Amino acid sequence: MTPPAAASTPAEGRNDTLLAWFFVIVWGSGYLASKTGMQYAAPFTFLSLRYAFGLLCLVPLLIVARPAWPAGRREFLHVCVAGLLMHAIYLGGSHYAQYLGMSAGVTALTLATQPLFTAAFAHHVMRERLGWVQWLGVVLGLAGVMLVVWHKINLHAVTVSSLFAVTISLTSITVGTLYQRSFCKTADLRSSSFIQFAASLLVLAPLAWGVEGFVVRWSWQLLASIVFLVIFASILALNALHILMRRGHAAKVTSLLFLTPIIAVFLEWIMFDVVPGWLSVAGIAVTCAGVALVSARRRQ
Repeated sequence: MTPPAAASTPAEGRNDTLLAWFFVIVWGSGYLASKTGMQYAAPFTFLSLRYAFGLLCLVPLLIVARPAWPAGRREFLHVCVAGLLMHAIYLGGSHYAQYLGMSAGVTALTLATQPLFTAAFAHHVMRERLGWVQWLGVVLGLAGVMLVVWHKINLHAVTVSSLFAVTISLTSITVGTLYQRSFCKTADLRSSSFIQFAASLLVLAPLAWGVEGFVVRWSWQLLASIVFLVIFASILALNALHILMRRGHAAKVTSLLFLTPIIAVFLEWIMFDVVPGWLSVAGIAVTCAGVALVSARRRQ
């Protein structure tokens, strides 16, 4: 099963495939890295540290590469809005939902519905037409994810507050992904990352201080999770997603998010010896089939 690629040449197609798998693996690993980091700092504090470190990492890159900055105030505001949706609000909501007691299974399952909402939004608003095969793939992907994370679902841990937080997170990543594609088509991804990290830090740091007291228990595990999430997830993987969104179909690209819980389950098995049950294995097969259908070329 190959992730979608919409490149015009075989070489570009192979590059898109590598970018797609890189995104899936890193994004799936991010669940475990975030879980580790939040053992030492509350969600808003953890994210503030993450984006502060991200800014430090980007400074030397910007000095050497000297990328183009937004041409005017309008483009700058578009970049900021996309960044707040995809960084501050999305991660703030999902992290805080778990902090309030929502299980990782319920959180993962809720956020895994994003490709379904993206497909519906792109179909009705952006006029991206999906055939019945693609719609079947979206539904199969969601069903597969449900099977994969079913053993981790604890509905007793769901509260109104945590459900509200994860719903905000889901809405933000769905709208933010499409917003970035629609209004930031020509923005340089390097300078955009810096602007978006800074905007997210300006929003999250006051919350970390006022709500959580900015309490941090420093450890090498915390630092390692921040380094991984900043360099590999927030910079490299998210930019890979943006590149793929610019080149391809929104529903096809976001269907890759169905695969991230599978990566998380696999890594949990390797790192913590948590053996997936037969239901999870069946879910992996169903999810891969769903992504393959979404990625299939629609007959003209």
